Amino acid sequence: MANALSNAERKQARMFNPDNAAILDDRTYNLTIGGVVLYGIIINILMCYYLAPVISAINPLALIIGYFVLAIAGSLITYRSDSPVISFVGYNMVVLPVGAVLTVCVQGYNSFVVSQAFILTAVITAVMLLLATAFPAVFAGMGRMLFAALLGSLLAGLVCMIFSFTTIILSWVIAVIFALYIGYDWVRAQQYVHTLDNAVDSALDIYMDIINLFLRLLMILNRSND
Repeated sequence: MANALSNAERKQARMFNPDNAAILDDRTYNLTIGGVVLYGIIINILMCYYLAPVISAINPLALIIGYFVLAIAGSLITYRSDSPVISFVGYNMVVLPVGAVLTVCVQGYNSFVVSQAFILTAVITAVMLLLATAFPAVFAGMGRMLFAALLGSLLAGLVCMIFSFTTIILSWVIAVIFALYIGYDWVRAQQYVHTLDNAVDSALDIYMDIINLFLRLLMILNRSND
């Protein structure tokens, strides 16, 4: 997701509490992150289930433009704001267009594949969170490696697209990267000041990791079932 702040600057800013916001205890902080992530996923599920006909009728170009405008604006609002309320508004500005795009995407897959991808995503997410909690030092040191791997994978994907070449190996690599990002962003969230605003900001990071993992698994499972 595009952002005016660099990834490093954004995360460094969360290490401080310039406004002296209330500090949450570990349990409340983590439950807030989980609750906000779950809220976004539930909204997306409801959109896919109930709004498919409406969203499918939207002009594809308008949908894509709307997605980028709202998602980028929402990310900027969430990460730049020190107010949890405003950050949550920004979070919703990301969740809604993502849900619209997901609604269109899942139309091309049968329900069995979608269910498989959803369950597998949930299992992988749970495993990554458990591993990150058990081995935080391992995940904390993955930042640069994951960024480099993701950048390389995206460039490889661009080359494949230009030459009309597809490979399931690349999809698996990207899926693994986003799975590891879930653990990495969870560990990073624990290092930030435990404010409500940082909980919302961290939830957006993890939410996007999960969505990207789901989309990759959807592609992989669909090819496996062909």
